[in-house]
Amino acid sequence: MNEITPISIRNLSVFYGGLRVLREVNLDIPARKITVIIGPSGCGKTTLLKSLNRLLDPVEGVRVEGEVLVDGEDIYGPRTEVTRIRKKMGLLSQKPQVLPMSIYDNVAYGPRIHGLRVRAELDRTVEHYLRVSGLWEEVSDRLRHPASELSVGQQQRLCLARGLAVEPEIILGDEPTSALDPQSSQNVERRLMELKKDYTVVVVTHILRQARRIADHLAFLYLGELVEAGPAAEVFRNPRNPRTRAYLTGEIS
Repeated sequence: MNEITPISIRNLSVFYGGLRVLREVNLDIPARKITVIIGPSGCGKTTLLKSLNRLLDPVEGVRVEGEVLVDGEDIYGPRTEVTRIRKKMGLLSQKPQVLPMSIYDNVAYGPRIHGLRVRAELDRTVEHYLRVSGLWEEVSDRLRHPASELSVGQQQRLCLARGLAVEPEIILGDEPTSALDPQSSQNVERRLMELKKDYTVVVVTHILRQARRIADHLAFLYLGELVEAGPAAEVFRNPRNPRTRAYLTGEIS
């Protein structure tokens, strides 16, 4: 993986029918850091995130212009294998979506699809990623129980374990704590901050306090335009663009 910019976005525009949702976005995502995308509701944050692994493909009427380079490859190129691109990325959605199976099978699902069949290796894989997601101690005695029995916060960490089990390079989070209580949110934030030593992390959030806690790099979207991006501490302390300053101080929302 490119150590500096595993994801480079070049002149990216996204249209829903005749409506332009993103306008010529240019952004480099640094490796092994947490990049947080902020902005008001409806500004294009989730659309930008979904464009990074082509989750917009099934949406009727969507048109994408420009380039999204992942490890130097344009993922919208005509010869790109979408499944291979998506395997590089683990996704945490707003609401955890566990599979209708056991806790164990949720984590083992991806490795099995990719050919891992040896039970001992599957056992090690499941335990490892449940530990990485901070869930092992809470579920180790009930791995065969339905995942739906877990609390919402535990389900979100299970989704994190499931995503990591296919060994992605990049973790995408679309408001990953919005459905969680404060304690569960802290657990997920803590895991993401620990994981950045091994993964590139991109998180969408509308919570400025959360962005201040976890962001290494910040990108501010407004009305589909990338207004400002840079090191988070610098942007928070001394935003260059008046619109960024107005959003951070609550003058616009």
